[in-house]
Amino acid sequence: MDRPELERREVKDVAETEGARRATGVSAGDHPDPEVPERAKRRQFSAEYKLRILREADACKGSGEIGALLRREGLYSSHLVLWRRQRETRALAGKLAEKSTAIMRLGRDAFYHQWDMDLEAALEYLHGQVTLVTLTEDSAEGRRAFFEKRKPEFKGR
Repeated sequence: MDRPELERREVKDVAETEGARRATGVSAGDHPDPEVPERAKRRQFSAEYKLRILREADACKGSGEIGALLRREGLYSSHLVLWRRQRETRALAGKLAEKSTAIMRLGRDAFYHQWDMDLEAALEYLHGQVTLVTLTEDSAEGRRAFFEKRKPEFKGR
């Protein structure tokens, strides 16, 4: 058998044993697995864990201490940024929740209503809204509580 004949036979044998391959790398006889692999699950952190880590991070004073904390816990600095923002948002929400719901509603509605007004019209509108606020029961309760040096007990009216 001559050399070119032998090489052709070897190439044919290899193609038969490995299967003909397409440009995509998939054999002609093979079919890709139609099952979609499960998506990786995101880690979830409890509120207690987040607060503990934030307390530890806030206590870090030396160079590299926060980095060491993050490496130890397997976290990224973006976690701290997000968790600090969540902590500040919760604190602000807590302060707002102590306010009169009726007055907060009037304030919110006035803010959005005057948004597209020119300055003069907005000031006139807001002046009327402030007058409405002073006429509410919650406004009177707030003034009484201030002078009596106690926390107000708002009723939403």
